[in-house]
Amino acid sequence: MPVAPTLVTVRQGHRLAIRRPRTDGVPLLLLHGFPCTSLIWSHTLGPLAEAGFDVVAPDLRGYGDSDFAPDAFYDFAAFDSDLVGLFDALGWDRVVVAGHDLGAMVAIDLANRHPDRVDRLVILDDSMPDLPDAFAAAGIPPGRPKPAVYDYQRRQGRHADELVAELNTPERRQRYIAEFFGHRMWCPPDAFDEADLALLTEPYADADRLRASFADYEVVMGTRPLSSPELIDRPVRQPTLMLIGRDQVTLGEHIEERSAIAFPEVVGPFWVSGAGHFLPWEKPTVVHRAIRSFCGDLLVS
Repeated sequence: MPVAPTLVTVRQGHRLAIRRPRTDGVPLLLLHGFPCTSLIWSHTLGPLAEAGFDVVAPDLRGYGDSDFAPDAFYDFAAFDSDLVGLFDALGWDRVVVAGHDLGAMVAIDLANRHPDRVDRLVILDDSMPDLPDAFAAAGIPPGRPKPAVYDYQRRQGRHADELVAELNTPERRQRYIAEFFGHRMWCPPDAFDEADLALLTEPYADADRLRASFADYEVVMGTRPLSSPELIDRPVRQPTLMLIGRDQVTLGEHIEERSAIAFPEVVGPFWVSGAGHFLPWEKPTVVHRAIRSFCGDLLVS
């Protein structure tokens, strides 16, 4: 059974729902992406707690059981403000941050925006800072668009209200989210069974939750204002571990070359065979053992 969520006030009455199996150890934050919630970490929370981490998986604002944005912002700086408030509420000083999908980009921004609070990063896909000039100077060609893969971005980012109106029942909303675990080929076939899909898509049965999850795509498409400029235009200086599932269609190109520039202290990237985009669920043993090894010095101390 998943660890039950609890609500923590992070600032001015605004609350995040968190899953936290223990309350002592090395601070470790696990950040989900789309189309997930903190439930995607269900198979890693226990082993990481047993390894000695005070591990916390929050629902980002608007997702899962967390409060909706009190200021209507769903950009990296807004997510970061919640997370720093969470650190303070938990009494955490410096934190190891692991992120996946949107959560990986939030982690990157958090590391650059609050370098004094982030000890190191774990990135569980090919997310990285956007450094076109540095990549070009290294002879790395720009990435090619994949319109057939990213068609959903345009609808969610430019026509979010119309899309939510079409998905006008809980069943339709859950079926839409389930597509990302299925025929969109973000992961190998049958990586998720019907029980998995029922659990992971249930938070999106609510129309307001689904609508809030589209806000990040509005930011990407420039149709929603930012609370503050994004800080993903510079390398991440903290030590960074990268794990990437081989079997997904969303992967970029020249990942090794780009990651060496984007993360000067990178370990990896390591390619995980038999896994796609959802490493925390598909390969939880690989993930928790990799994090444990990467942070072994912290666990000993």
